[in-house]
Amino acid sequence: MLEDVGLLVLGHGSTLPYNQALVEDLAALIKKRHPGPVRTAYLNANDPRIPEGLLSFSGTGVKKIVALPLFLAAGVHTTEDIPKELGLPVGQMKGTIELDGRAVEVCCAGPLGADECIANLAYRRATEAL
Repeated sequence: MLEDVGLLVLGHGSTLPYNQALVEDLAALIKKRHPGPVRTAYLNANDPRIPEGLLSFSGTGVKKIVALPLFLAAGVHTTEDIPKELGLPVGQMKGTIELDGRAVEVCCAGPLGADECIANLAYRRATEAL
């Protein structure tokens, strides 16, 4: 059941306002597909930060939270910084947090990576530039 799975859409964060707007817009598009709660959080420069983003699922009854970093490639942020902010054990991409007095599983998805849909979008942007 995906209704009891929360998605925490993660952005890097920026002092430029359109970065946060982009993350919020993507989260809204994801929400159209996902039947459970969808929230956003940021690694730095924007609020809510990741720990507060996790707490934003309080009262939703989720049994699992999937952190979804909107990053293209694996790097220090996706392999170390984000898992640390999620409260995951060092070197792990899954763990548990306490939420509403109960254990809730937290797992971190990998970066978006190389995918046909991203390649199609990149090519579309290139042709739009012409």
